[in-house]
Amino acid sequence: MNSPTPVPEPGPQYSEQTHAAAGADVDVPGISTGKEEFELAESTLDTDVFGEDIVAKAKDLISRYPQSRSALLPMLHLVQSVQGYVSQEGVAFCARQLDLSEAEVSAVVTFYTMYKRKPCGEHLVSVCTNTLCAAMGGDAIYRRLAEHLGADGKPLGHEETVGEPGQPGSLTIEHAECLAACDLAPVMQVNYEFYDKQTEQSAVELVDALRRGEKPAPSRGAPLTDFKSTELQLAGFFPEDEQTFRTDVDGPSAAEETLRGARLAEERGWTAPAMADEVPLPEVEKK
Repeated sequence: MNSPTPVPEPGPQYSEQTHAAAGADVDVPGISTGKEEFELAESTLDTDVFGEDIVAKAKDLISRYPQSRSALLPMLHLVQSVQGYVSQEGVAFCARQLDLSEAEVSAVVTFYTMYKRKPCGEHLVSVCTNTLCAAMGGDAIYRRLAEHLGADGKPLGHEETVGEPGQPGSLTIEHAECLAACDLAPVMQVNYEFYDKQTEQSAVELVDALRRGEKPAPSRGAPLTDFKSTELQLAGFFPEDEQTFRTDVDGPSAAEETLRGARLAEERGWTAPAMADEVPLPEVEKK
């Protein structure tokens, strides 16, 4: 019988040797395992970037869940609210707080696209290029913005930043998968707030306004803020003052196009068929 796989321990885990498929021209024994480089990188990590207030917030997040590892997703947003991305320091911070290995944290970071591995601009501009938005003009909008924000004849690439990351007026642009607003296509988001029914010209005007330091009102949703502040909200932290809280997060959440079907049904008396009182559950195969 196979022995159980050991539970990963927190911190870096090194292999004794590197295995690689290589031709005769590759010096396989000379390939480094990465241990020396990792130890050098670890020794230069700025662990002070996460102060006592962030540690306190991390412990608050942990207290909200029956198992501490369940707090990893919001804690990664907390890390991004500090640095504007998930750095190696951020990975190490989460691993220490949650008693996980850095490999476990990195596996989550690299799976979800909302966690960025490079510093983001003051604003994250997401252009939906999924099927319907693309057909309605999303691809053209993305190309126009990439060319408009690029330099020296080179378009700005996916998840690349114009300006100094984190500084006022800096923007990071990205392709986005379906943003669940097909009835308002083509759509964009800035720091995950919606800007509906865009055109190439309106998109250019939007990013130009952001670069000037303006914050155009989203089509719906909360008032626009910067990327780091949005990440703090996604981590689950909001102003304690009720009025400030409402000002920060309240806004119209549904568009007329989204509600039109429900209103037509109400006007015309359309209803869904009633479900039977008792619907038998399917048999579950016994193991």
